[in-house]
Amino acid sequence: MFNKIKEVFINFITSRLVMISGIMILAASGLVYRLFFLQIIKGETYLDSFQLKIMKEKSIPAARGNIYDRNGKLLAYNELSNSVTIEDVYESGSGKNAAVNETLNKVIDIVEKDGDIVDTDFNIQLSSSNNFEFTVEGNSLLRFLADVYGRTSINDLKYEERSKNAQEVIDDLCTKFGIGDYSDPENKKSFVPGMGYEKNRLLQLVVIRYKMYSNSYQKYINTVIATSVNDKTVADIMENSNILDGISIEEDTARVYVDSEYFSQILGYTGKISESELAELQAENPNYRSNDTVGKSGIEQSMESVLQGTKGSETVFVDNTGKVLETSSYIDSKAGNDVYLTIDKDLQEACYNIIEQSLAGILVSKIQNTKFFLYGENIKKSDIQIPVYDVYFACFDNHIINMDHMASEDAGRMEKTVYDKYVVKRQQVSEGLNAEFTSNNTPYNLLSSEYKVYMSYIVQKLYNNGVIDTDKVDKEDKTYIAWTTDETISLSDYIRYCISANWIDVTLLDLESQYVDSGEIYNTIINYIFKDIEDDDEFNKKIYKYLLADDIVTGDEVCNILLEQGVVELPEEELSTWLSGTESPYTFMLNRISSLDITPAQLALDPCSGSMVVTDVNNGDVLALVSYPGYDNNKMANGVDAEYYAKLRSDQSSPLINYATMQRTAPGSTFKMVSATAGLMEGVIDTSSTITCTGVFDKTGILAHCWIYPRSHGSLDVVGGIRNSCNNFFYEVGYRLGLVGDSFKSDTGLQKLAKYADMYGLSEKTGIEISEYEPIVSDLDSTRSAIGQGTNSFTTVGLARYVTTVANSGTCYNLTLVKKTSDSDGNLLQEYGATVRNHIDMDSSYWNAIHQGMRGVVEDKPYFNDLAVNVAGKTGTAEESKKRANHALFVCYAPYEAPKIAIATRIAYGYTSSYAAQITKEAIAYYFGLKDPDEVQNGTAQQLEGGDTNAD
Repeated sequence: MFNKIKEVFINFITSRLVMISGIMILAASGLVYRLFFLQIIKGETYLDSFQLKIMKEKSIPAARGNIYDRNGKLLAYNELSNSVTIEDVYESGSGKNAAVNETLNKVIDIVEKDGDIVDTDFNIQLSSSNNFEFTVEGNSLLRFLADVYGRTSINDLKYEERSKNAQEVIDDLCTKFGIGDYSDPENKKSFVPGMGYEKNRLLQLVVIRYKMYSNSYQKYINTVIATSVNDKTVADIMENSNILDGISIEEDTARVYVDSEYFSQILGYTGKISESELAELQAENPNYRSNDTVGKSGIEQSMESVLQGTKGSETVFVDNTGKVLETSSYIDSKAGNDVYLTIDKDLQEACYNIIEQSLAGILVSKIQNTKFFLYGENIKKSDIQIPVYDVYFACFDNHIINMDHMASEDAGRMEKTVYDKYVVKRQQVSEGLNAEFTSNNTPYNLLSSEYKVYMSYIVQKLYNNGVIDTDKVDKEDKTYIAWTTDETISLSDYIRYCISANWIDVTLLDLESQYVDSGEIYNTIINYIFKDIEDDDEFNKKIYKYLLADDIVTGDEVCNILLEQGVVELPEEELSTWLSGTESPYTFMLNRISSLDITPAQLALDPCSGSMVVTDVNNGDVLALVSYPGYDNNKMANGVDAEYYAKLRSDQSSPLINYATMQRTAPGSTFKMVSATAGLMEGVIDTSSTITCTGVFDKTGILAHCWIYPRSHGSLDVVGGIRNSCNNFFYEVGYRLGLVGDSFKSDTGLQKLAKYADMYGLSEKTGIEISEYEPIVSDLDSTRSAIGQGTNSFTTVGLARYVTTVANSGTCYNLTLVKKTSDSDGNLLQEYGATVRNHIDMDSSYWNAIHQGMRGVVEDKPYFNDLAVNVAGKTGTAEESKKRANHALFVCYAPYEAPKIAIATRIAYGYTSSYAAQITKEAIAYYFGLKDPDEVQNGTAQQLEGGDTNAD
């Protein structure tokens, strides 16, 4: 009987152990357990012989393939690193969330104390105004929301789920993972998501918990907390391992990018795979797992299947504390394959530097020692000036000056002085706003310009945060019109009306009860406003703007803060001059910009961005694809640096935009070779036809002028039309293309122009292996479209394909950035190359006319006279804003006699096409060995000639 009881007991214990573990046990038949427990019951003490061993099948990550330029120069590689990870070893139950969150808080404290960064690679981030915001939109956002709320597809999302803002999603995840506290802790009532946490820590916890949750359905997948941590972090984590359940240090590899800012837009970066990426990649390769690192953008993403290696595996036996006892069945991983680009590393970097140096030169020539620039109707775009006060403010506005440091204990003397002025002004503004909301109720149109700025910002935040529900707002309502259009009511009156009209989402307000009157709701909104702008950098920057405008903060003080914060360092001689007071802050700033101590990207004043694409005209290789400014993709690849990412997203120079592939503008007169082709091929002109320019064109009933008006070009053939960029010549071509008998049909002309734009590849993407925007061929007014206006809108890389086709007289390529792939031992796997999209079969005399016209354009530019290579090109300008300078464009090829390369250059808000042409000239000089590489690498602001300000 006793034996029977023992047997039942042993069977019960064995079954419970197997069920609880949910994992494979060594000698899983139960025999070992039976013997083990029989010995316990008998009083035997052979415990060491029956040590519990848990078997885990672990994957061994593979090294990612390297990326090289066309000449074998390294652009991206891997280096060994350590990561802090967490495994979900916590028992389920009511206390699990608290236990996990407590451990994570301890780990994050250690990681940050030791100077490392917690990985917050997530589709929600903190903005510079300290609000949660989505970093994706459209279908990508819906896919993310579907993942968060456990929906199979975006079609399964409930209305309220797809309508959530970022803060609401964070709140929902906080509730799910117990991140927060109870308003009544003793009775566990009214859980408040995020209560007791700073927003940055809240984001860190949510991201880690969400990733743990996403990994939970796969056994033994650790979740990464921080990557590439230093030795101090490793030591501190190990030292505290007894209180950090599930936390471990794992060997890993970190992705490293060489000279990152030059290539960030081409290479992209890597990151932890998202759920949508996992589903997509597993459809092609089932070996992908939820903790894998994959390409997130650029070549890293498009060549993912080549770069991603093959995982290895091993069987690991651990005890119940997770300590490894032994390993077996080891299968090594296989490194990914290498990718060689068509890009020339040295050329790419040279073109980038040339753009930066030239932008600095333009800025220096435009900055004036004034406080304001007054725009007038008759002001030419080329005459727009930059007041130096805009430069001072830019130091705050684009985070050149660290405003947080100014409030810190270790702030410098001048930082503290200026910060004290800010505190006083901030209090005055708060009192002024409070008076407006409680008593003054000044109509918007009667406010000072300063308070108009504040009120506009506040109401926009109410819209953005969803407090005023835009879906409910009736835009035909008289009160809405009185606020937005007539500006005859105050913001306080508008908010009160929104409450009465039920346009307010009260669920976003901290109301004691849902049954409150309108007065309580109004007061709660006002409290919400003041709390919301309290730590809002964007609002605080507006305070500094008016401190500068009122000369409460001076240019001298701004310059001294730059020195105190180490943003700039002066040569000893200039420092002595500055300290003596003999150098003005205006001169100080010009010198800093000239020496590139402060870059155009940092200032984010027009012009601060540009792009250039260089191609081999004979095979379609892209030799350089430059987008200025770039960014450090090292800070994005190995666990997103949330602070850096927030800075990038708020940076007014928009470094995350690839200006070569994702900026579209009108091509301006660079389009005129398309129109010339259309005119010649459709027979509305020939090489001997002449059109007389009088400076005015009015045949369609819409008065239009040539750029030279009130002068005129006189009689021109197609060569002269291109050479002089005569608008009237091409207005007439566009008009003739639209003639049906004696009647002008604009749509007919547009169809013909579109036909030839397509032949030059301007109707679709170029074929490069990274993201680019679709081009837009004009569907408005064939006369204006013929000069590159209308709704024509193309990327720089699209224009590069177009001018490549012109240069080689008709071969239009699908461009490529990839030259070849090889295995990790250097063995060739596959050669890539541009494919021929189409040929333009056109009479050689027509090609000659187009080439001669383009050569004439360059011959008329004196700044090309000293270049020992003959160039053919075409300038272009494009207006986008009435109060900002025009975009400047130039397309060309060289040498004229036997073309090797083609270049397209665009400088956004770059004043005049002459500047774009001069920048391109420097790139040509570098390519043909006519420019000192050291001068390009270590150069300063490049002064450009200011001629051709009226040229098209």
